[in-house]
Amino acid sequence: MALRHALMAALLEGEASGYDLAKGFDASVANFWAATPQQLYRELDRMATGGLVAARLVHQERRPDKRLFSLTEAGRRALREFTARQPRPGVIRDELMVQVQAVDEGDDAAVQAALEERMARAEAKIARYERLRARLLDGRFEDDYLAEAERIGPYLTLMRGLAFERENLRWCEQSLKILRRRAAGA
Repeated sequence: MALRHALMAALLEGEASGYDLAKGFDASVANFWAATPQQLYRELDRMATGGLVAARLVHQERRPDKRLFSLTEAGRRALREFTARQPRPGVIRDELMVQVQAVDEGDDAAVQAALEERMARAEAKIARYERLRARLLDGRFEDDYLAEAERIGPYLTLMRGLAFERENLRWCEQSLKILRRRAAGA
């Protein structure tokens, strides 16, 4: 998957500046796709050149002018084509997994500290995703939201992000318990 598809999916919410996309990216798409603001801006420029997004300049009095991006019909068509194709299986590339794999020959305390850090990040993400979930539901039951909402894709990906982070947390807790038990017995 290219960053452009994630940006096009984010632009389904409506017109946005590069800054708004970068800020909102962390809340809406980051549970399944990560990118730096610089990567976002470069890709938006490429997408505008390729006709996938339209950019319009908005003059601001006390701030620099900003560009607002919106999905063009060509962008919508490209996004439909993307959703129609069979996705490639996902892969895990995680440096922490390599460290845990090699913990028997490495620094057990450093690996435990890395697991604790991963747990803290997972807990923070879970809290952020739960706040976003509450904002999306806006007091409605989940079944009602899913039946009535204009767009449910963001909610479905949010649920995957929550499940992923909860599993990260569970795995870290389990791994730490095992490593600590082994260290205590040594």
